[in-house]
This record gives sequence, C-alpha cells and structure tokens, in this order.
Amino acid sequence: MPDLTALPWPLPWSIGVFVAAGAITVAGSIRLAGLGDALADRTGWGEALFGVLFFGVVTGLSGIVMTIVAAGSGEAGLAYGNAVGGIAAQTTAVAVADAFHRRANLEHAAASLSNLLSGTLLIALLALALLASYTPETTVAGVNPMSGVLVAAYLGGLTLIRRAGAQPMWQAIATDETRPDIPHTDSPLNQRPLPWLWTQFAIVGATVAGGGWLVARAAESLVEVTGLTAGFVGGVLMGIVNALPETVTAIAAVRRGAVTLAIAAVIGGNLLDVLTLVAGDIAYRHGSIYHTAGSDELLATTTSLFMTATLLGGLLIRQTCGWGRLGFEGVLLLASYAAMTAVLAL
Repeated sequence: MPDLTALPWPLPWSIGVFVAAGAITVAGSIRLAGLGDALADRTGWGEALFGVLFFGVVTGLSGIVMTIVAAGSGEAGLAYGNAVGGIAAQTTAVAVADAFHRRANLEHAAASLSNLLSGTLLIALLALALLASYTPETTVAGVNPMSGVLVAAYLGGLTLIRRAGAQPMWQAIATDETRPDIPHTDSPLNQRPLPWLWTQFAIVGATVAGGGWLVARAAESLVEVTGLTAGFVGGVLMGIVNALPETVTAIAAVRRGAVTLAIAAVIGGNLLDVLTLVAGDIAYRHGSIYHTAGSDELLATTTSLFMTATLLGGLLIRQTCGWGRLGFEGVLLLASYAAMTAVLAL
C-alpha cells in the first residue's frame, strides 16, 4: 500500500481512491437528504432557506476540503477549477433531478422566491470572482481583497433573502403541479429528537468532507501520473465528484417530494463553491488565486454564469412540460455542460 501522504500514487491507486471517495459522498448525500428535510420541517426554516444555509455548507464541505488541499499544495489550477467546475456540474444536477420528477418540470413545481434570490446572489458572486481575475493583482497578508468582498456579499445576500422570505413582495402563482413547502409529518425522521437529527447531520457531513480530502490527493496524483491538464482534472473530474453530494441530494429530495429543497440544495452548494475560492486564496501562499486562473478556469467560470442565468430563466418562466420531459432550461443545462467538458478535454 502506498504512502497516502506522498505523491504521486500508482495510477491504479489514484483511480481507486478517486472512485471510492466519490462513493462515500454518494452514500452520505442520500442520508443528508432525509435528515435535511426533517430538520427543515422541525426548525421551521423551510426547505429553501435551510437548503441554502445548511445543505450548502454540509454538501459543500468536500469541495471546500478539495480546494484547500489543492491550493495548499501549490496546485492553484486544480483548486480554482474544482470550485467553478463544481458549480457547472451541480447546476446540471437540476436537469438530472428533473428527470426523476415525472409529474411536471421541476422548476415549475419548485417555485420559490428564496430560490430565485439565491440564484441572483450566485450570479453576483461569480461575477465578482471573475472580476478579481482582471483587476490588478494585490494581496494583503497573501490574500486578495476580493476574498473579503465575496464573504461580505454572501452574508449580506443571505440577510436580504431571509428578510424577503419573511415579508415577500413577490409570489409565484400556484398551479395543480406546484408543490408547496409543507412539513412531511409522516416521515420517521420527523419523530426523532432534534439534537439527534443535528448530530447525525454533522457526522454525515464530516464523512463527506473526509472523502473530499482523498479526492483532492488522488486528483493531484492523476495530474502527475497521467499528464492530464489541471483544468480538465479540476474543472471536470474533481468538479463532478464535488457535485455528487448536491446531485444525489437533489434526486433523493425529489423522490421524497421535497422539490423546493432539491433546487435549494444545488444553489446553496454553488454559493459555497464560490466561497471555496476564498478558502483557496487563503491556503494558496504564492499570491492571489484569482490571478492564477487560465483559459480553462475562466471558461468554467463563464459557463457557470450562463448556466445559472439559464436556471433562473427556467424558475421564472415555469414551463410545465418541455423537450423530452425536461424544461427548455434542462436541455440547455445539459448541452452547456457537455460543451464545456468537450472543450476542456481538447
């Protein structure tokens, strides 16, 4: 058995660890969907706000760890690519989850002001991250000032979203296919004590985070052993694993009938993925991580921006049924991600 602290690992070990760690995130995410749905009901916060705040944090833990480990090892391309590539992959998860919601388009059924505002916040954060790459490279204690701006924008945005949820000035028209966010009292998890639910949620989240560390180490090894570009490994391979928690959670939530949570989990995870750039900027000790972004990383960032805008369009238009039982936005999301992957693989 190779030394897990010494890279590179043999190729079979690199692939095996990468796949096994991905499997850990899938198993943990299935469990998180049930726990999160129960906690959203028991705390009274609702699926949308709980999904953005807590699901985003817990399902994003693996991605945060991946970015910190890669950045701390000097692999800025892997770190940056993992964050923005994960956003693109996770947004595609909405189209995947839509395929499991057979009654109508998922975005139609999950109409929510909080999800719309969260998507708007995500576009703003991605734009700020992109802007940082084009401003003069400046650091304070090795950290770009834009990292502080991103954190402030995130916290400010969440405050506005919570206020808007308490006193909404906009409301979606309810239809026969709209699935309101109501407590699922028939769930066995809803009968569990609240401290037990929080404890289980934290334990599963920590397990998913541990899988993220293994993925990051395996990805570094793959770059060294195979000669694949950091943009492809970080933006596509790590991005897919980074997106697994949100993807599986979204599918599991849809199958439980928690459609609002499905969208919120994806958007919440994406918001945290932008903030992983802040963690990566702190861990990267060779300057501003934003200015290490090459054409591959910038391509993934702009693709994520386009895909988020497309998702927002779908949430606003609320097409009942679209192309191939997906809304127009689902088809565009799949096509956009496939095109980005093809370009990065060249």
